[in-house]
Amino acid sequence: MDLNTITTVAHPQTRAQLPAWAAGDAWLAGGTWLFSEPQVHLKRLIDLTDLKWPALTITDTHLTISATCTITQLDGFACPPDWLAAPLIGQCCRAFLASFKIWKTATVGGNLCMSLPAGPMISLTSALDGVCTIWKAGGGEEKIPVVDFVTGNQRNRLTPGDLLRQIDIPIAALKRRTAFRQISLAPVGRSAALLIGGLDSDGSLTLSVTASTVRPIQLSFRKAPDANALRDAIARQIPDDLYHTDIHGKPLWRKHMTLRLAEEIRGELLGAMSS
Repeated sequence: MDLNTITTVAHPQTRAQLPAWAAGDAWLAGGTWLFSEPQVHLKRLIDLTDLKWPALTITDTHLTISATCTITQLDGFACPPDWLAAPLIGQCCRAFLASFKIWKTATVGGNLCMSLPAGPMISLTSALDGVCTIWKAGGGEEKIPVVDFVTGNQRNRLTPGDLLRQIDIPIAALKRRTAFRQISLAPVGRSAALLIGGLDSDGSLTLSVTASTVRPIQLSFRKAPDANALRDAIARQIPDDLYHTDIHGKPLWRKHMTLRLAEEIRGELLGAMSS
């Protein structure tokens, strides 16, 4: 869709060249949502592509995913063989309600910043203990865990002029054994519940709940819980008002599916631990 209120497109190549933020500005990365509907309040786009951030970088301690990394780039990344959690990347990419054309343009950072409950990059990065690096509008930067970055349906910790620079995933999280469950009302519909479990070598278990809730929820257990303990923990940590409601699923059904999928994940991971 043409954005006929735009009068300027800025192309900064360094952080120092980022223009001072003003009302009517918007960051442009993939732009798949930005160009999908009228944006009559916007006057200027600040194109991030000329910053040329490396899409994916491995260090001794982290996998760094730039905010401008596309879904195609992420899905095609060749992970080291000891990253047991590597299948989550493809599973979450395929949880998108999007065509291959969108994959080539849509970005990981854009999915986080849209902050929809069903955002699968939120699911992936929160389950793997991802940490966002935010370039603050006034200078400096702030690091926020993904699980705390998204605060509600289309709400997050960004303030006007803030820019999501990257998401860092600890290598230790990528070496966990994981289990993935996702359900939609329709065969290719938007996720109504997307849960990811992780089992560490010390027997501790994490469960990340997304899509069924308005923001990501992560539950941690020092040792794998039994069915009743898992159910009780979900009931305590996810009050009913956190379950999302829209045409893709009502809260009571989402809660039911959350409990069901969580138990499936527990069973799969415990089976893997005993084998």
